Amino acid sequence: MDLSIIIVNWNSMEYLRKCIASVLAHTHEIGFEIIVIDNASFDGCGEMLQGCYPQVRFIQGSSNLGFAKANNAAFAVSAGRNLLFLNPDTELAGASVETLYHHLSSSPSAGVVGPKLLNGDKSVQTSCIQAFPTILNQLLDFNVLRTVFPRAGLWGMESLFTENGVPTEVDAVSGACLMMKRSVFESIGRFSEDFFMYSEDIDICHKAKGAGWTTYYVPTAVVVHYGGASTSHNTGNTFSEIMFLESRWRFFRKTRSFWYCWLYRLSMFSVSIVRIGLVLPLWLARKLQRRESSMNTILAKWTASLRWTLGFEGWVDNY
Repeated sequence: MDLSIIIVNWNSMEYLRKCIASVLAHTHEIGFEIIVIDNASFDGCGEMLQGCYPQVRFIQGSSNLGFAKANNAAFAVSAGRNLLFLNPDTELAGASVETLYHHLSSSPSAGVVGPKLLNGDKSVQTSCIQAFPTILNQLLDFNVLRTVFPRAGLWGMESLFTENGVPTEVDAVSGACLMMKRSVFESIGRFSEDFFMYSEDIDICHKAKGAGWTTYYVPTAVVVHYGGASTSHNTGNTFSEIMFLESRWRFFRKTRSFWYCWLYRLSMFSVSIVRIGLVLPLWLARKLQRRESSMNTILAKWTASLRWTLGFEGWVDNY
């Protein structure tokens, strides 16, 4: 079989329905299987698949394994020579799977490939390609800076602004739609189960590069990623905020020195203090005026970040 398409579902049944419909509608030239594993959301996706797409192999998880473990579990029953890890909240815009597949198969150096991701409003989702994390690019990871300086090497997304349609080498592509050779996935140790959510895509691309393989961004393959169907970093969800920080910490712990890891933690402590200091007066003003305000969400986010840097979010160790 040419390709195994693996989808991890968590409370995304309606997105999943449309995702699979788009795969079936646009993928005809290669042999593929679809495997869906549900991370104990029990949202009815099993019944939906049985009724609408009986050819899809379904695995009902009894607990929430997280992204890495769930993908590894589904991989264990897959048969494809190549693998596509696909989010349920995605839809293909044309024959994107085949475009990715043909580049992966035709390039001897390619170990991982990823498409151009679009938001629901069809704007480009800049996180579809990323630089490997450093303390500096994590400290400066603000939407305003990305918007004003989109071509800065810190973000690793310069290829988004090259409109020649040629696949380009990048550090990492998004796990929302990531295709790789089965032999590469196996040889580098699959997804690292040190991560519950976030950074798995960064880590797998980093491991592939360390083993001599190249990650390519393929702009002619286009996928709409609605994003945040299950959870979203940077939207005031303190659980996801803490998991994001923890995932970066674990990535640095795997790839950098002990001192680098602690410098990252100290840096995030400093930026959290500064942001709380800036937000707190605005929050108090809105509070005194009894006005609804987004300051509540922003303050909660940076307070959670501060607590994590001080080790007060010990629950995260269970993931």
